[in-house]
Amino acid sequence: MSTEPRSTLTNDSLFERARRVIPGGVNSPVRAFRAVGGTPRFIQRAEGAYMIDAEGRRYIDYIGSWGPMILGHGHPAVVEAVQKAVLEGFSFGAPTEREIELAEEILKLVPTMDQVRLVSSGTEACMSALRLARGATGRPKIIKFEGCYHGHADSLLVKAGSGLATFGHPTSAGVPPEVVQHTLVLEYNHIGQIEEAFARDGSQIACVVIEPIAGNMNFVRASVPFMKRVRELCDQHGALLVFDEVMTGFRVGLGSAQGIYAKALPGFAPDISVFGKVIGGGMPLAAFGARRAVMEQLAPLGPVYQAGTLSGNPVATACGLATLKEIQKPGFFEDLAARTRTLLDGLLGAARDNGVPMVGDCEGGMFGFFFTKAGEGLPQNYPTVMATDKERFNTFFHGLLDRGVYLAPALYEAGFVSAAHTARDIDDTVAAARIVLR
Repeated sequence: MSTEPRSTLTNDSLFERARRVIPGGVNSPVRAFRAVGGTPRFIQRAEGAYMIDAEGRRYIDYIGSWGPMILGHGHPAVVEAVQKAVLEGFSFGAPTEREIELAEEILKLVPTMDQVRLVSSGTEACMSALRLARGATGRPKIIKFEGCYHGHADSLLVKAGSGLATFGHPTSAGVPPEVVQHTLVLEYNHIGQIEEAFARDGSQIACVVIEPIAGNMNFVRASVPFMKRVRELCDQHGALLVFDEVMTGFRVGLGSAQGIYAKALPGFAPDISVFGKVIGGGMPLAAFGARRAVMEQLAPLGPVYQAGTLSGNPVATACGLATLKEIQKPGFFEDLAARTRTLLDGLLGAARDNGVPMVGDCEGGMFGFFFTKAGEGLPQNYPTVMATDKERFNTFFHGLLDRGVYLAPALYEAGFVSAAHTARDIDDTVAAARIVLR
């Protein structure tokens, strides 16, 4: 902590200091405000639906630590569970009963899995899930979709190739082309492309990995016909379907996104599921799981190696377990979904009243919106997201930030509502938006 008096701390001074010792002044790129311009807000503390920055300014928080804070910040039951766990020990490097309890709770809520492996981050979980898929099938190739983010493992840092169903090209320095030579990057919601990919390479495809509701190109959901076809193609060619629910897991509903698709497609289930964020309640924790036959390919039972010193950390599991218990209370998701819908409808209404073309969508406690051209519908893939009005979003973002409303500092990120947001918070947000849109 700085020895500088709190009253003289500013976001600008902290950012300048951070840039001297941390690349770009941040430990995760989007926090740097590069997409929207300006100075990042350095948060000192948070409570309920609010964050307070270094200058003492309070914001209504719609980032929620990028999804985990579904109960809001500092929920009493979660704080109590974490404090108790801390007193028992930070980390043991040995199994604990709480790991079993958390695994049992996740499996109870997600019946498509028989077993889960706990890890420390969504990136680690996705990377391990893909290794498991390749090991279980004995195949090298994977399919992902442009605009979906599955963490920063080398084989996933790819962009679409130059033609339909072509192999991807690295999007990060330090990733050799040969590392991504087995990664095919297709257009989200494009049935023809994935049919072509399987027709050409079906016997070599280990898995299709997808965000069922993409939260890293704002909020774009896979259409039911598209998801149905993806499932059919995986079954037909012996590939595994990997659902990346790091963001959507226990955030869009108690059954997660796969529960939503199962209602539209009776019997629908992914083969491997990846979870994070909400299951850790804000602590570093993630998981991946599948049916027993697939999970038994993992070490120490099988040949697919995966390990982690802090996997199943006792403090993180306490935080996650307390969070999962709270969100199972009667009416929790009904109330959260209604609150989120009220917010989105308010924003869209404010835009409409001011003649500003805006579209949006939401599910559970997750939402997104886009500034479009008049008459355009919801974007369905990355190219249509990129065609929306970025400059108008940036102006809107800063206008709300100046009025105490904190959205994600990039057009390409979804927003999150928590159980701590009140009707007054929603009203204040919509009122601020109405002023900015005017």
